Amino acid sequence: MSTTHTGGGTRAGADTGPGPRTAVVVGGGLAGTTAALALADAGLRVTLTEARPRLGGLAFSFRRGGLTVDNGQHVFLRCCTAYQWFLDRIAARDLVTLQDRLDVPVRDAVTGRLGRISRAALPVPLHLAASLARYRHLSLGERLSVGRAALALRGLDLADPALDDTDFGSWLTARGQSPRTIEALWDLVGVATLNARAGESSLALAAMVFTTGLLSDPAAADIGWAAAPLGELHDGRARTALDAAGVRTLLRTRTTAIKQAADGGWQVSVETGPGRAEHLEAGTVVLAVPQRETHGLLPAGALAEPEKLLRIGTAPILNVHVIYDRQVLRQPFLAALGSPVQWVFDRTGSSGLTGGGQYLALSQSAVQDEIDLPVAELRARYLPELERLLPAARGAGVRDFFVTRERTATFAPTPGVGALRPGPGTDAPGLFLAGAWTATGWPATMESAVRSGLSASREALSALGLPFDNRVPEAAA
Repeated sequence: MSTTHTGGGTRAGADTGPGPRTAVVVGGGLAGTTAALALADAGLRVTLTEARPRLGGLAFSFRRGGLTVDNGQHVFLRCCTAYQWFLDRIAARDLVTLQDRLDVPVRDAVTGRLGRISRAALPVPLHLAASLARYRHLSLGERLSVGRAALALRGLDLADPALDDTDFGSWLTARGQSPRTIEALWDLVGVATLNARAGESSLALAAMVFTTGLLSDPAAADIGWAAAPLGELHDGRARTALDAAGVRTLLRTRTTAIKQAADGGWQVSVETGPGRAEHLEAGTVVLAVPQRETHGLLPAGALAEPEKLLRIGTAPILNVHVIYDRQVLRQPFLAALGSPVQWVFDRTGSSGLTGGGQYLALSQSAVQDEIDLPVAELRARYLPELERLLPAARGAGVRDFFVTRERTATFAPTPGVGALRPGPGTDAPGLFLAGAWTATGWPATMESAVRSGLSASREALSALGLPFDNRVPEAAA
């Protein structure tokens, strides 16, 4: 069966036929949902298509037994203004927790020592000085060298394209950072935010992370996370917001082709099931899918060098889930040194676990050598490591152990990637790009995804001569 529909839901006073004020957004992750909301808020009739049976992209939940499990641990910082705008737009601020003040406990599995990265109520860079002076995982000389490197980072021009051609590890080494300093501080933060170690990261992206998160505002690095399952935010609340905005949302709908229509607009061909096809007509199309999928859907001539998209690599994230029969971690999260374990989060409350046990989720980034290991091998590797880090886990019963794998979780932030990331506009009028992998200036985070959706919608509305929502913070758009 084949049918033709125009984009968008029904809105009083709106035209019912195709025209410039109709839009199709391909992809229901954070980037696509953001773009669909922003376009609908400006008065366009919008259709959002998503191949999966849910919204949220790679930040989602699923059921396992009686628990609700997030596929991976996702956090945001107070400086993530776009993502916080998104939370407010979908009325989900009540479902997240944001620290009053940065505080990260860091345990060394070898020595057993516990240190902390925290901030004081002082101006930048003094807000971190006391924490750095007491940081037990570095020697006095290493701590002093960190201060000098931080000042050098703060002096970089983030707009300098040469930064993208340099790797962060070499830059740190040239400024006196020892391997231990890189492991115990720079990679502690960088691996989690960039999904790569310093030696494999673009200096441009690393400098952006550290200067924005740690050296821009005293409160910028305060950490936030979902206090409810991610699906309640990015699927449930987002779907409610889209429905209220009049967006027509098509799930389990795979986009197969995008081509120019005879009237100068666009025709988006989709499959809604076996033998069921639709052709959606719209004046504006936003492609908000991963880079390889975007490359496969781009019409000829849309980008001058479309092959660049295929040169943007990907990086995996492994998530290890352990359910104990008792409480073994007393903090919301813990960072680790001297261990394969990177970050451990308590997900007991959000998962719905009851009965006195505890559910821990380990978020493991930059794990190309582990992403395909069998579950039994991962169990043998990580359970003893948790016992080294958490003395209370020794002798505790393990009720369940499982893993979730995102083999292409993020784009790889390697040197030179900045020159490959396209902006929101294309050479095809009315066609725009969104996704955390596009040129937002940020690594592949929820913040980058939302920023890309805002940028694409801003460009699309500008092309139509329509104003962008001035309630969106300028820094976020």
